[in-house]
Amino acid sequence: MTAARTAGAPTSGRERARRFGLRPFRTWTLRSRVVLVVVAMLAVLGTVIGAVSVLALQNYLIERLDQQLTSALARGQHTADRINAGGPTIPEAQGVVTTPGQPTGTLGAVRSANGGLLFPPVVLSDRPSQSTDQPLGPRQVTINGLALLTVPADSQPRTVDLGASLGSYRIAAAQLDNGDSVIIGLPLSEVNATTQQLTLVIVLVTLAGLVFAFLIASFVVRLAMKPLARVASTAEQVAHMPLDRGEVAISVRVPEEDTDPHTEVGKVGSALNRMLGHVASALTARQASEQKVRQFVADASHELRTPLASIRGYAELTRRSPHELPKDITHSIGRIESEATRMTSLVEDLLLLARLDEGRELDHDPLDLSLLLIDALSDAHAAGPGHTWSIDLPEEPVEVSGDAPRLHQVVMNLLANARVHTPEGTKVVASLAVDAAAQEAVVTVSDDGPGIPEELQSTLFERFARGDSSRNRATGSTGLGLAIVQAVVEAHGGSVAVVSEPGSTVFTVRLPLAPAGSAELVASLESARPVAPNVPTVAEPQGADRE
Repeated sequence: MTAARTAGAPTSGRERARRFGLRPFRTWTLRSRVVLVVVAMLAVLGTVIGAVSVLALQNYLIERLDQQLTSALARGQHTADRINAGGPTIPEAQGVVTTPGQPTGTLGAVRSANGGLLFPPVVLSDRPSQSTDQPLGPRQVTINGLALLTVPADSQPRTVDLGASLGSYRIAAAQLDNGDSVIIGLPLSEVNATTQQLTLVIVLVTLAGLVFAFLIASFVVRLAMKPLARVASTAEQVAHMPLDRGEVAISVRVPEEDTDPHTEVGKVGSALNRMLGHVASALTARQASEQKVRQFVADASHELRTPLASIRGYAELTRRSPHELPKDITHSIGRIESEATRMTSLVEDLLLLARLDEGRELDHDPLDLSLLLIDALSDAHAAGPGHTWSIDLPEEPVEVSGDAPRLHQVVMNLLANARVHTPEGTKVVASLAVDAAAQEAVVTVSDDGPGIPEELQSTLFERFARGDSSRNRATGSTGLGLAIVQAVVEAHGGSVAVVSEPGSTVFTVRLPLAPAGSAELVASLESARPVAPNVPTVAEPQGADRE
């Protein structure tokens, strides 16, 4: 029932506007609304003035016609009384329309006291009848006599429609001395023609005025809105600035001529300039604070590498000592060494991120991504034999310009992410393709594992973001791997994205292709590079435990 009611319900005005591609009035620009309001007001004003003018002229012309009708009726009444001489009305009484002074087109008829017409109505014509060779003068007409029979003999003019042959007439009737009534009428054709001509002139002049007013209003409003447009342009420039990271200097300001506090636009421009000043100060303070944190992380990471190396060295030296140590001490030394190794990896990741944040330049050497993926997948297969590994490469080499160790780390981190966070037996596919339209190399790493929770996908590339709260390397991670992926890819001018659902997780890395001139150098590097170990297209699980 609900669907039926919905289908049968009338559509609202907003729905009809959307159907025809019209936007609601409140969504129009201020310039369009002002112009529309001005034109609409002029249209209403022109319509009112035109209607009043036409009605005033029509009333004036009808009053003049009524004066003529009153005079014609008096002449007709006098003529009829003279012809009848107090006796019954005779046919010669039709001469009421030919008496001197009667205008052309005068209608005349005599009505008996009993209510019927004594002879057919006649009209004083200035042209012969179309049906006969009747000369100039009165001619009989065929009309609906009922319209004349209902006119009271009170000498008051009335408008009567006499049909298509004659049109509208102003009719008046007066009683004769013998009790009959004479009926005189004058045509309204000239009045109607004059009124229609005036209406047409007013309509054309009003339309021309509206077009002219539209052009003038558009020009004036556009001229008046230019300061507001400049203020909006300044705000738009600031909106497109990357204010979320890095060193930010907001040098854009509203021009001085648009900050006059005596005008509405000037108040907006002045307030926007003050706001931009406050934002610039806040961003400068934020940048200084972030720079201190980055410097601290970089210095701490750099200083921690030496003691961590010492701890690992002494732990390994103690474990390899020829002296036999108790099992618990040997286990503790092994744990110290493994944790020192893990902490060293964490420190190296933090140091790399700090250097990337400082904007240090990476190497931009020509390299073939196909060989890089083969090497990375070989390492991943060795680290995770319990997974099914697959690679899909194009027939032609795909060259990019970048830092080979860093890009190798990107692919390794993506493969390690798929290995660590998916169960054994999961199929992981690394593929490479070329987007010719965008001139980009596209590296994808996909798996058919359980997927990434939707609430985690928005923060997946943030630092220390982990899907598992555990810090155990077997079940969780430090949360820096994907942050390094994003930082390195963006440093190369590329982008990284993820699309995940249960049964399908795809990481996509896009990198700009190398210039065409570097192809020969890449070929020479490939010929001098040792052949990568044989990686099967699909590596079957070998039953080993995960790392």
